[in-house]
Amino acid sequence: MDTNVVLTFALIGVIGISCQWVAWRLRLPAILFLLLAGIISGPVIGWLKPDELLGDMLFPMVSMAVAVILFEGSLTLKFKEIRGMENVVWRIITVGVLVSWLSMSYFCWWLLQIDWHIALLFGALVVVTGPTVIVPMLRTVRPNARITNILRWESILIDPLGALLAVLVFTFIVAESSGGNEWLAVVLVFSKIILIGTLLGCGAGYLCGWLLRANVIPGYLHNVFILISVFAVFAFSDTLEHESGLLAVTIMGIWIANMRGVDTENILDFKESLSILLISGLFILLAARVDLEGLIDLSWQAVAMLAFVHFIARPLKIATATLGSSLTWQEKTMISWIGPRGIIAAAVSALFALRLTQLGFENADLLVTLTFVIIIGTVVFQSLTAKPLAKMLKVVEQSPQGLLFIGANAVSRTIGKAVQDNGFQVMLADSFRNNVRQARMAGLKVFHGNPVSSLAEKEIDLVGFGRLIGVSQNDDLNILAVQRYQREFGKNRVFSLPSQASQKKSDRNVVSEEMRGMPLFSKDATYSRLASLIAQGAEMRTTSLSEEFTLQHYFEKYGGNAIPMFIINVKKRLMVLSEAPTPEDVEPGCKIISLVKVEEAIQKNIENKKQEALK
Repeated sequence: MDTNVVLTFALIGVIGISCQWVAWRLRLPAILFLLLAGIISGPVIGWLKPDELLGDMLFPMVSMAVAVILFEGSLTLKFKEIRGMENVVWRIITVGVLVSWLSMSYFCWWLLQIDWHIALLFGALVVVTGPTVIVPMLRTVRPNARITNILRWESILIDPLGALLAVLVFTFIVAESSGGNEWLAVVLVFSKIILIGTLLGCGAGYLCGWLLRANVIPGYLHNVFILISVFAVFAFSDTLEHESGLLAVTIMGIWIANMRGVDTENILDFKESLSILLISGLFILLAARVDLEGLIDLSWQAVAMLAFVHFIARPLKIATATLGSSLTWQEKTMISWIGPRGIIAAAVSALFALRLTQLGFENADLLVTLTFVIIIGTVVFQSLTAKPLAKMLKVVEQSPQGLLFIGANAVSRTIGKAVQDNGFQVMLADSFRNNVRQARMAGLKVFHGNPVSSLAEKEIDLVGFGRLIGVSQNDDLNILAVQRYQREFGKNRVFSLPSQASQKKSDRNVVSEEMRGMPLFSKDATYSRLASLIAQGAEMRTTSLSEEFTLQHYFEKYGGNAIPMFIINVKKRLMVLSEAPTPEDVEPGCKIISLVKVEEAIQKNIENKKQEALK
């Protein structure tokens, strides 16, 4: 292989990972930076020329990459999650999608006077939002729980469903192209594509799921086995009937996701990593093929299309879906405002444009140009305006202050009750029924189950929760929870309390502090010590500090009889302590939540007063 080709691929990889890193730092969708990098590398400076670089391999490579992306998206679609959704989300992904698709298709056809086939396909492509663009935006905007949940579930469910709609529309176009003007022939070709794609998808999904469930395939081969299966199903299906491959791998993913006893967590982790690699390279290559001259020629029409999508089609979709719901007009407005297009739209549009060009459709390249305009326009515009709008509408959630406790034992219940009584959200997670029952009797929110299970991944709603407090008696469970939830909360927001037994282990057997998370309350605090104090009558106390009663007075009053656990600052923010508070941590108006040995504290206070009287 020519050295320049190798260098080009290496530079594409470097640019791709750099874009992903910048997106992570700025908390913006990576697709925005990938597309901009591709446009700059290609039509702007002329360095990257995908057609010359890959030649006849461009279309097959794009096809295979899109197949993997669609399979990964469909692997997240589980029917029981759809059945459990609230009516608003269900209407958004059914009636709302239909309204949005038809309205955008009609406006595109009317505005550009293009073939109605391309207009319908464009409308189908841009109904998809997707979690890869929605989640980073929600983290930045931080709307309230109802808005966040609706947008998050819409993006998760509409990603594979929207892709499936686009595949079906494209399938119909190909069938009509193959069948000429005879509708019977069109229906026949369309039926063959649907039949072959469905049968192969279901059959391959069942076979792969059965092999995984029966442990016929060893664990270390699961990911590679599934990847090769996706490639094989896509290629075999397309060989039997052109354009049935994408439908086959989409249905294959849905089947595996909904098959009982099949663990897809490891497969999803692998596919997510692979998708990042494919997406990074794919979108740089695709963006490098954008025709800037054609975009300039479409300047006002492109802006008009973007305005229609954002200001008319999206609000119309949400208004239809939320009719009669309990959402306020502010919440409806915010949901209507946030709807950036993402990965599926970009990848599938480029693939279908290549195929339609081969079939002889004029203006097929407009599909990519318009889709990229919608993606970049919605991501940029909404990223810049969503947060100010949320503040103006007063639907912004403050920095999540809620605490997720691992364990619902006596220590968790005592501490959690004190935090809840001070106005903060608390959730306890435990698999022991007796602990769960006592926590519910105390008025605490509880998840009954293992907090690191796949069920917890689906059912624990983390909206409003920002820290993990590991106070389970099971030291290993605390460590596992720290590793699991630091992806959600960050490394500095996961805390765990070691057991007394773990502190007695030798250096050879003790778990490193990095794996354990941040120290909780103090470095010498253990579950056994706190449980013993609570059993002896220690109580949770909230102490207000002022200019007259400072932190020094607090320590003089309680001495070693109190374990400071939390600070509530003057802005009503909750701070979890890892060590004793210092004057820099507090100011007049703060509160300290502590576990206090009551009798000894009272006696200490009496002795202090006697000494002051003697002075």
